[in-house]
Amino acid sequence: MILEEISTSLIMWFLYALIPSLLTDTVAVLPAPQDLSVHSTNMKHLLMWNAVIVPGETIYYSVEYQGEYESLYLSHLWIPSHWCSPTKSTECDVTDDITATVWYNLRVRATLGSQTSAWSTLEHPFNRNSTILTPPKIEVTKDGFHLVIELEELGPQFEFYVAYWRSKPGAMEHVKVVKSGGIPVHLETMEPAARYCVKAQTFVKAIERRSAFSQAECVEMQGEALPLALALFAFVGFMLLLVVVPLSIWKMGQLLQYSCCPTVVLPDTLKITNSPQKLISCRREEVESCAMSVLSPEELLRAWI
Repeated sequence: MILEEISTSLIMWFLYALIPSLLTDTVAVLPAPQDLSVHSTNMKHLLMWNAVIVPGETIYYSVEYQGEYESLYLSHLWIPSHWCSPTKSTECDVTDDITATVWYNLRVRATLGSQTSAWSTLEHPFNRNSTILTPPKIEVTKDGFHLVIELEELGPQFEFYVAYWRSKPGAMEHVKVVKSGGIPVHLETMEPAARYCVKAQTFVKAIERRSAFSQAECVEMQGEALPLALALFAFVGFMLLLVVVPLSIWKMGQLLQYSCCPTVVLPDTLKITNSPQKLISCRREEVESCAMSVLSPEELLRAWI
């Protein structure tokens, strides 16, 4: 009797030990991804994890996120990531998922056929205000006498504070706000033989933070003054202008005067050179002499011939 009980106990113990082993061999447990972390620079948020290795197989991953609103008002709802459900990569850009400056939980699980791993959750929730803001890349050039800067494109959330100044003792520093990068922006008209320097920093209004300033970059206008001949021509042209304008005004006045009030010039035969009294006296003497003279027949014949 005692031997039968002992044998029965041994059989039961053997079955209890064997059944889990059989189940484990039939359905392999897929390990969960490990070492989740978020790398965030300039408002670009990248979730990363270690790969799950199964020889000869391709592992897919699913990523979900849960913000403050989902946690408090939607019964801890988890939402699949826009770009990473599923993905074969071991990183996921969750920038479009994290749209508010609140704490976010993130989790990842692995999938192989019908097998799925347990969820691995980010150890500490992530807030986008912890992103690392780097100084912007800038390119400073000159276009003729114009100081021009072009900033790298970082996205619609970024503005840039650009400081520029003439490199000389006591020069004032000017600041200009540039709303977006990727396009050339005119800062100032440069003076000949002068050196100008520029630096910039980013500002993100959504998190009310600024980056450090970039290294100052300088350009110099290499004495590109107007050539002497051009300056001389400009001076001569100015002097001619001073002469021609008054002369033209005087000439126009003369033309207007002759057009509106012309001057009539009398012939010499109509001009009176002596006094009227003397002229009348002279004419009377001539008439009297004509009246008193009598021609002889010979003089009359000679006049007729």
